[in-house]
Amino acid sequence: MNPVTLLPFIVLIGAMFLMTRSAKKKQAAAAQMRNEMQPGTGVRTIGGMYATVKELHDDTVLLEIAPGVHAIYAKNAVGAVLDDAEYNRIVHGDDESGLDLDGAVVPDDASSLTETDADKDVPDDARIDLGKKADDAEPKDDESDKKSEGKDDGEADAK
Repeated sequence: MNPVTLLPFIVLIGAMFLMTRSAKKKQAAAAQMRNEMQPGTGVRTIGGMYATVKELHDDTVLLEIAPGVHAIYAKNAVGAVLDDAEYNRIVHGDDESGLDLDGAVVPDDASSLTETDADKDVPDDARIDLGKKADDAEPKDDESDKKSEGKDDGEADAK
């Protein structure tokens, strides 16, 4: 057999080997993270729930979801073990010093995006109201009133 014909198979086997090797490394790192959990540690489950570890068992972990509310989860359901500062920042809103408060402030409404410098000097009373009011309604034509006399809604001028 020609070695050139075997080359695609060798490359394919090598790629499969590298992919399974990286997946095994990720699984080992996740297992090590779960084994390093201690009672009192903040965790995030794979479902996105934040809780505190109360007890550890072989395959399960007792989590405190809220004060006095406990639930038993499989260790595999723990997605991430968080350090205390990150857990308190997410769950309790503590230590906001990590946030960039000097950055751009996004307004709550779009008025500051559409407002120009000339608009800021004009008082609100002088601005044009584009809404329709009942007293500003246009006068009706006499011809349209004559045509619709004696007809109810839905009736046509059929002859």
